[in-house]
Amino acid sequence: MYITQINGKTKEYEGRKLVGFSMEKMFYVVADVENYKNFLPFCKKSEVTLKTEDFLKANLVIGFPPINESYTSKVTMIYPRLVKAECRDGRLFDHLDTLWLFSPGLKNNSDTCVIDFSLSFKFKSAIYSQLSNLFFNEIVRQMENAFLQEARRRYGKPCLRTVQLER
Repeated sequence: MYITQINGKTKEYEGRKLVGFSMEKMFYVVADVENYKNFLPFCKKSEVTLKTEDFLKANLVIGFPPINESYTSKVTMIYPRLVKAECRDGRLFDHLDTLWLFSPGLKNNSDTCVIDFSLSFKFKSAIYSQLSNLFFNEIVRQMENAFLQEARRRYGKPCLRTVQLER
């Protein structure tokens, strides 16, 4: 895992993990934007307004004191390998991009996969940008863990403990 800060305002994160769930199962959890409000910390609303086989558009509201803001996310999906979300609107972010890549895990175990997760965002507000300096690491950690906990809730115990991998 590594976190970088560019120009003092743009934040980027990249992480790679071996998990005890298949690519397909993790894809379904991450692509289930409609239910983010039920399991993703800080997500107060997640409503899909347009959906095709490989694309969706969703209105999301995130909130953690003192922030409570809405934005539209455009999500591209390539089953079972990729979920990419982009936000270029709203008052909160200059940009918010997330990318989930799923690849096969252990050769002898199809119930495992490697997840490459990256996040890049820049707040429009200098105050929010300063707040994110304090909480960014914790928010990213909670977000990543929420997807794995949701996979556990849906599919049961993983076949192995999550392993942090080097990029």
